[in-house]
Amino acid sequence: MLCIVGHAQDVNVEDKQQLQKECLQCHVKQQIPSALIYRRYLMKYSTFERMEKAMFSYIKKPDQKHSIMPPQFFLKFPMKESLILDDDTLKKMIKSYLNTFDVKKKLVLPQ
Repeated sequence: MLCIVGHAQDVNVEDKQQLQKECLQCHVKQQIPSALIYRRYLMKYSTFERMEKAMFSYIKKPDQKHSIMPPQFFLKFPMKESLILDDDTLKKMIKSYLNTFDVKKKLVLPQ
């Protein structure tokens, strides 16, 4: 039997602060559930590498038809604007995002 518990993530403080500044503050302000978005990417792409590549492509050029979210989502939430980040920083932020919301880090075996 598996239990789900909250644990500190393997994201360093500086990366977490930059992720908050560059990405999550808008998600929170617009009430877009980041954990839900993570789970949708996980269900569709299934691996960290594929999720990372899909997120990078979408963030570089946001387009509703390439979004992981269903069309109804955009009736409530605005289309994402392109981030003005260099590719290396964007990749770092995506990795930080994926590590922050990684469901595997919340699974533990009961003792």
